[in-house]
Amino acid sequence: MNRCPCSVAAAAPPEQAMPDARLKARDHSLPPEKVEAALALLRQVAGDYAPATFANSLGAEDMVLTDMILREKIALEIFLLDTGRLPIETYDLLAAVEKRYGTTLKVFYPRHDLVEEYVRTKGINAFYESVDLRKGCCYVRKVEPLGRALAGKKAWVTGLRAEQAATRTGLPLHEKDSANGLEKFNPLADWSEKDVWAYIAQYDVPYNALHDKFYPSIGCAPCTRSVTPGEDIRSGRWWWESPELKECGLHLKKA
Repeated sequence: MNRCPCSVAAAAPPEQAMPDARLKARDHSLPPEKVEAALALLRQVAGDYAPATFANSLGAEDMVLTDMILREKIALEIFLLDTGRLPIETYDLLAAVEKRYGTTLKVFYPRHDLVEEYVRTKGINAFYESVDLRKGCCYVRKVEPLGRALAGKKAWVTGLRAEQAATRTGLPLHEKDSANGLEKFNPLADWSEKDVWAYIAQYDVPYNALHDKFYPSIGCAPCTRSVTPGEDIRSGRWWWESPELKECGLHLKKA
């Protein structure tokens, strides 16, 4: 039986307008040493672990790293996983980034045969029915394309932060990604949400318009909802699942 939770998802009232997301950084000063440390790590990855690449989801954290890499002309490839079910606002941001920085991001897509098989055998929205089916969809649309994106690389960079979710507590700046067989770097691991928005405000970095509509964390459109003030920032992702299960498979450690 389809147990789609769409109709019961909590969302902020439409009349409750969220202020410009940059106001999240109000009265917060971003320590310059945090910026310098992140830049130094990015340069180290580019110099010592080439070829390396940066996985860009176009979320707020990843926009910080995108700006650092492109503004400082750090020799790191930037790629995006287009799952085929992203919100229109994410595609708008992709276009804005390419225009703003005069670059073209490398985009990886799911294999059409795997998507067709999943939809044919499981259903178009089967990910609502169980964790296993949701992870199966994430595998087809994210994990398999990630493997192709990382092929031949020595290291990859992410915008993960330790305080984002229960599954990311204790996140290090540098770790061994045994699942993909390469080094993994998280330059913003010790940054707070306010640090991220302070950087975005200071450097006038473009960001996803959904952040101004109660979407602190943005993934595929069917699996992302707005949150109410005070909710955990990842509560809008796969909101029908337990917090400890909320990973798509891109950042899981091999058992």
